[in-house]
Amino acid sequence: MENSLKHRDYELIRKIGDGDTSAFRQLVYLYKDVSLSLAVSIIKNPVIAEDVLQDVFIKVYHKLHTFQYKASFSTWLYRIVINTCYNELKKKKDTTDIQDIRDTLNLPSVDRDNMNEADQKKYINLALQQLRADEALLLRLFYLCEYKIKEIEEITGFKPSKIKVDLHRGRENIHFHLKQLLGDDLNNLL
Repeated sequence: MENSLKHRDYELIRKIGDGDTSAFRQLVYLYKDVSLSLAVSIIKNPVIAEDVLQDVFIKVYHKLHTFQYKASFSTWLYRIVINTCYNELKKKKDTTDIQDIRDTLNLPSVDRDNMNEADQKKYINLALQQLRADEALLLRLFYLCEYKIKEIEEITGFKPSKIKVDLHRGRENIHFHLKQLLGDDLNNLL
C-alpha cells in the first residue's frame, strides 16, 4: 500500500514538473486535511493555521523541484508544514487565552448517555489546543496519522527520546484537560 501511495505521489510530482496544474490541485487535495490538522496542533488557531497552510502549499509548489525522492512526499511536506508553523509562532507569539477558546467554541452540554462523534471531536480538539505545540503535534502524528516513531523523527527532526517523552506527557496532559472539561463524564468520551 505504502509503495502505491509513493508511486501515486511521484507520478503527480512528475506531472506537476511537466506543467500540469491539475496534478498540483490533486496533491493539495490529498494532503490538505492532515496538513491542516498538524498546523492547528502547533498554531492553536484554525484561522491562522489555514493562512499558514496556504503559505505552505505555495512554498511546496515553488520548491517541488528540490524534492529528492529519498523520503515519501508526505514526510517532506509535513516537515515543511511543521517548520512553517513554528516560524509563524516565532513571529506572532500568539497569546490567545484558553478561556477565550472555550467561549468561542460554544461547546455542547455533556449528555451522560449519548455523546456523538462531533461532540467528541470538539472536546478532543479543545484539549489538544491546551497542550504544548510539540505534544499536540506528536499525538496527531502518532495516533491520527499512524506514523511510527522513526517516521515522526524524519518529519519533525526530533530525537526518538523526545518523541517518546512528549507522547507520554501529551497523553497525560490531554487526559488531564479532558478531565477538567468533562469531569466524570470523561468515560462517555473514551
